[in-house]
Amino acid sequence: MFSIKRVLFVTLAASAFSVASFADDDVDAKYNKSCAVCHAAGVAGAPKTGDAEAWKPRMDKGMETLVASVTNGLNAMPPKGMCTDCSEEDYEHLIKHMAAAK
Repeated sequence: MFSIKRVLFVTLAASAFSVASFADDDVDAKYNKSCAVCHAAGVAGAPKTGDAEAWKPRMDKGMETLVASVTNGLNAMPPKGMCTDCSEEDYEHLIKHMAAAK
């Protein structure tokens, strides 16, 4: 027989999995809508998505600095980096997504 703890654990685990899947889909959608315009091909010196070597010196600056750069704009990147409805948390997820080696 299932205990209440076991049922609760399974329910919470399933919920966490569906939230994680939604979050990945959301990051992909936001990336494709905004970041891919420049980062897919490295337009105007933007580091290419998946090029961990190009992203390393940027990641070394720290996430707070990177989010500030996106929010305020940097070089050819406009303020908010083409994602006007993104939160700071969204930017963090997008940066990690682009910096991950492919």
